[in-house]
Amino acid sequence: MREDNDITQNFIAELLHIKQNTYSNYENERREIPIEALIKLAEFYNTSVDYILELTDVRRPYPRKNKTQ
Repeated sequence: MREDNDITQNFIAELLHIKQNTYSNYENERREIPIEALIKLAEFYNTSVDYILELTDVRRPYPRKNKTQ
């Protein structure tokens, strides 16, 4: 998705408050991406974590949980 949207690794690394080489390691599966980073990416791309992890082909995000309950 990053490349499809012409977004640099540096931009995403800054979004996640990490170094570019750390993000590169996530993309190249040399390092596991933390759950918090997956959630941020899903919010940024307006999709679900499942879509990012290629567990679904459905790109639209799930409805958000109501946090006031």
